[in-house]
Amino acid sequence: MSPWIKRSMNDVAFIDAVWREGLAPEPQITVSQWADQHRRLPSTSAEPGRWRTARTPYLAEMMDALSVSSPVERVVIMKGAQLGGTEVGLNFLGYTIHNAPGIALLVMPSVDMVKRNTRTRIDPMIDATPELSERIAPARARDSGNTMSQKDFPGGSLVMTGANSAAALRSTPARYLVLDEIDAYPPDVDGEGDPVELAIQRTMTYGGRKKVLLISTPTIKGLSRIEAAYAETDQRQFFVPCPHCGHMEPITWKRVVWRKGNRKNAELKCSNCPMAITEGHKASMIAGGEWRATKPGDGKSVGFHISALYSPFTTWGRLAVDYGRVHKDPIRLKTFVNTALGETWEDQSGEMIAGRELDKRREVIGDRLPDGVAVLTAGVDVQDDRLEAQLIGWGRDEESWILQHAVLRGDPSAKHVWNDLEEWLNQRYAHPRAVPDLAISAACIDTGGHNTSSVYDFVGPRLRRRIWGIKGRGGPGVAPWPRNPLKGLKRSATVFMIGVDSFKFDLHGRLKISEPGPGYIHLASTLPADFTEQLTSERVVTKYSKGRPVQSWVLRSDRPRNEALDCFVYGSAALAGLKSAGLRLNTQADNISAHRLASEKTGPGAPHEVSRSIKSRWLSR
Repeated sequence: MSPWIKRSMNDVAFIDAVWREGLAPEPQITVSQWADQHRRLPSTSAEPGRWRTARTPYLAEMMDALSVSSPVERVVIMKGAQLGGTEVGLNFLGYTIHNAPGIALLVMPSVDMVKRNTRTRIDPMIDATPELSERIAPARARDSGNTMSQKDFPGGSLVMTGANSAAALRSTPARYLVLDEIDAYPPDVDGEGDPVELAIQRTMTYGGRKKVLLISTPTIKGLSRIEAAYAETDQRQFFVPCPHCGHMEPITWKRVVWRKGNRKNAELKCSNCPMAITEGHKASMIAGGEWRATKPGDGKSVGFHISALYSPFTTWGRLAVDYGRVHKDPIRLKTFVNTALGETWEDQSGEMIAGRELDKRREVIGDRLPDGVAVLTAGVDVQDDRLEAQLIGWGRDEESWILQHAVLRGDPSAKHVWNDLEEWLNQRYAHPRAVPDLAISAACIDTGGHNTSSVYDFVGPRLRRRIWGIKGRGGPGVAPWPRNPLKGLKRSATVFMIGVDSFKFDLHGRLKISEPGPGYIHLASTLPADFTEQLTSERVVTKYSKGRPVQSWVLRSDRPRNEALDCFVYGSAALAGLKSAGLRLNTQADNISAHRLASEKTGPGAPHEVSRSIKSRWLSR
């Protein structure tokens, strides 16, 4: 037989083998088995190396429901933090690339988050896992099909987009769909409706072969997408055995107990026996646990709820300490309920507190700043005939003091009124502790209303002094402080888009705090007579947009003015901007406190100034 004939026969055999491989059914392996066999965690992970499902046994059933052998089409995970929930989505994507190729669509709240997620999670997973890196060409190769938003592989492609891009959601059919942090999605994208529903429509052509994964930390009760999605499933809870009597029940916050003054050694109580369950029992309890449906299901949609109480990466004692630190502050307590317990927050405060009630908390400040003030910010509102400026002091755990509300009369198109503002912003304020007088660390000035051009002229050359031009935007999903600013109409001006609703909700909750301490808002006795009426001039209403409930703030009919509220929002945004730039408010308060104590130790005749620790040049400006 000639060599040419032998070669032809070999080619035919090769083609036949490839053809048969293509027709062969997908290997019957589950997502958790794939992860245990192939997944490698990169060196940047907290626990790099081989993936072990046994480390977090509660993730196994979540992952296996996403396997091609499972009849489940939709998986909903309502979760707390530090649980490995994001890894479920990553393992599912790795499984599809290697084991069940097809078109996969990953949707995150925004395009910016997609870029960050690609750099910090997707690319490191591919690079660390040989079975994935050999199927996806290096990003640096020409026409590799490996970009920030798309990863091509034999038989399929992973497309990644933000929930704020209707075009991408509308144009990509997908067999596999991962919707991450859906409670942070905008309520409506480009006027085309709910981004979750738009994305799910992309899977319809795949029928029973599709897999849809929805993951999120919940937010507000009645408004949370993940809560609504979980309610449409069999609502599974993870039951674990008592190490003493074997009674099976979920780990819930009401079961966590501690002795007074000893939160760090919190324990779990069993509803069936009096024996204490310590942190040392957790690992074996979770290893022996199982998911149980608490509602009837259709077999196609399954839901999992899991809290940080199950996490091997934190302890019941640490969570108890965190709760003790925030339980009197509704804003921080909401974060604890959402991120630690994985539950929705139900606001019990009702209507905004009456202004006349707030007048009772007015206090005489004197000619020095209150002892607890560590940082000063300002918020400035621009009207047709005046500027209104508010001075706010911030202390430990965001206890705040509204110290001044100044009205600077004059046409904002004229220069003199801005000279008055410059003089007001440059003032320094005596402090009772042994530190130099405090200056305003940052100020936010509204550019979205009157005399925008004049505001740009003022803030443009003062950006380095942290005098920021801002524009408020309402609605859910808008970050309190943006990752990146916008360019104003004038090239010299930089504008920061702030989520005003988040600051109003914070104010709403904190005005309910009745005792000085974390989150409490103090009012100076010298504030204008109608100040508290203006501060409480808006109320929240719930409306429906394309079938989804949306909360918004509206001016009350009996409160014609709201400048005090707007200025407080802008001053709060200035603090958010400082924190985004690196300010640690509690550390700053500690530094000032340590300075005062050092000064006291020097005695009556000692010099007033003593050495002190400054974290950075930025904080010392």
